Amino acid sequence: MSTSGEDPIRSLGEAVAHAQGRGPAILHASVTPREIRKQGGLTQAQMASLLGMSLSGYRKWEQGTRRVSGPAAALLRVIQKEPEAVRRALLPA
Repeated sequence: MSTSGEDPIRSLGEAVAHAQGRGPAILHASVTPREIRKQGGLTQAQMASLLGMSLSGYRKWEQGTRRVSGPAAALLRVIQKEPEAVRRALLPA
């Protein structure tokens, strides 16, 4: 079992290794919410609802004042590739 101080040290070591071109790295292509929304023929309000977020928060993504990261970026990629599956899973019947 690791102590609480070992995890940050290990993470820092992995970051340094990555910066030096060593070690694994998972890089994802950036997502463009506006393009994905337009591909799906959705309004900003519809897209915000599908993502379970406020309209103002979604607009900040499109305006570039807020960065899309983590699970939201992954969900946007799924919406881009399988929009009907996402609608079936997330929207009321």
